[in-house]
Amino acid sequence: MPTTALYRDDFYLSTLEAVVTAVHEDGAIEFDRTCFYATSGGQPGDTGFLERQDGQKIALAQTRHGDSKDIILHVPAEGEARPQVGETLVQHVDWDRRYRLMRMHTACHLLSVVCPYPITGAAVGEEESRVDFDMSETIDKDQVTADLMRLVAENHPVYVQWITDEELIANPGIVKSKNVRPPVGLGRVSLVCIGENSSVDSQPCGGTHVSETQEVGAIHIAKIEKKGKENRRFRIRFGAAGDLA
Repeated sequence: MPTTALYRDDFYLSTLEAVVTAVHEDGAIEFDRTCFYATSGGQPGDTGFLERQDGQKIALAQTRHGDSKDIILHVPAEGEARPQVGETLVQHVDWDRRYRLMRMHTACHLLSVVCPYPITGAAVGEEESRVDFDMSETIDKDQVTADLMRLVAENHPVYVQWITDEELIANPGIVKSKNVRPPVGLGRVSLVCIGENSSVDSQPCGGTHVSETQEVGAIHIAKIEKKGKENRRFRIRFGAAGDLA
């Protein structure tokens, strides 16, 4: 049964009551709806816990997709209890972790504005993220950091617009990733927009993001690595350059 992914319309939803629709042999749980983000597009899936009616908690180690993008599997940590099909549980996302990932993912989008090159790879992390660009130019990491922090300080709105699969296919130029295509087949694709009327950026993305760039906070480019003749890897970290944290 497909899972209604409510995080797609509300990135700040962290608690939700939902009904168990399936429990797999490996313990993975399906719900009729969820606020847990499933691993995709370089962003890790949510962790957290499920709360039963008697107060018992079931810790979740990961959230991932099933055989298709509309199936979301909530995987309990080893040794945790298994709920029953039809049971109503309260989902609790580990909000501190999710919010750091939201800030980082938005920072990656800002980096793609500062460095307008095709993206060849990316991974969002709680402490550090990386974005790989198809580029051969030499670029100063301190200048990139300054340009990033300018966009953060300008506090542009971040929001989602929806387009159809057909609109995406008809406009391939809006995709910044060189090697990975946004998934189609669900009928609609989310565009993450930054700035009034998408004045800063607009690109297909199914990840979670903050609502304004100021929420990203202090970030800096820790390192730019050469990964081949025409590939550069940028490492983004929280805090100002030189911070030990």
